[in-house]
Amino acid sequence: TAHATEADARDYALQILHDVYRDFMVEVLALPVLIGRKTRQERFAGATNTLACEAMMGDGKALQMGTSHELGQNFAKVFDITYQDVEGAQQTAWTTSWGVSTRMMGGLIMGHGDDAGLRIPPRLAATQVVVLVIRDDEGVGEAAAQLVHDLKTSGIRVRLDDRTDTSFGRRATDWELKGVPLRIEVGPRDLANGEITVVRRDTGEKHQAAIGGFAHHVPGILDEIQAALLAEATARRDERTADVAAIDEAREAAQTGFARIPWATLGEEGEARLAEDAVTVRCLQTPDGEVPGAEDAPDVVAVVARAY
Repeated sequence: TAHATEADARDYALQILHDVYRDFMVEVLALPVLIGRKTRQERFAGATNTLACEAMMGDGKALQMGTSHELGQNFAKVFDITYQDVEGAQQTAWTTSWGVSTRMMGGLIMGHGDDAGLRIPPRLAATQVVVLVIRDDEGVGEAAAQLVHDLKTSGIRVRLDDRTDTSFGRRATDWELKGVPLRIEVGPRDLANGEITVVRRDTGEKHQAAIGGFAHHVPGILDEIQAALLAEATARRDERTADVAAIDEAREAAQTGFARIPWATLGEEGEARLAEDAVTVRCLQTPDGEVPGAEDAPDVVAVVARAY
């Protein structure tokens, strides 16, 4: 984007970080990202400032999920990007650049996946619910089709799996591997009692439920799964984040997660020492986790970790 003033460009880069990237990653991907400034060493080449979203993966390593750059007038001068001001004079623009890439998909997989496969948050999942027919007899197929219709009417993205050339166990495993948030199993035994079996992908919890009117409960269940995935990822990040006061402590904490150390203690010299052990400063934050106005602002905290 091109802007008339440096302040406008700075505000827009921050808005993208806050209102687009962080909101999407937290509210849709259910990944509790940290936001902050990059150090001069980690800043995008040619930028005057780089803002970033950083997430902790399941193994404790960091992944840069997205960046937003203040480019100053550096690129505008090279590419002759100008605008006409109110007095008719040509002025050099202040520009920004921002984007995410396929690494965000990798972050989703590594942030939520388990030994059984993917775990896709309901707000993102192309298929939120899969209805599996265990055996298509005694009215099972008709009941499953009606349930699918009711779910679609409730606004749920649903698939019917009534394949007869693949075993039920294999089909259930396939959908588990793909990370579909909710699986509903319809079979003759349960149906005889007016029930279905409901399985949550996030916890593996399985329970029986009455088939009548069940579609009305599904949006609430999906909201619970969405919140549970975010809470689980947040708890894991917080448990593996240590506040430290010395560089050696930061290096040790970064072997299993994140370390937070005062930037005044670490500095560029300490950053270089950590880099020798493949530990990098992921971002600089205020003590309450927001973006600092400047790298040398008071109380700036450096978040350090091993990273992908």
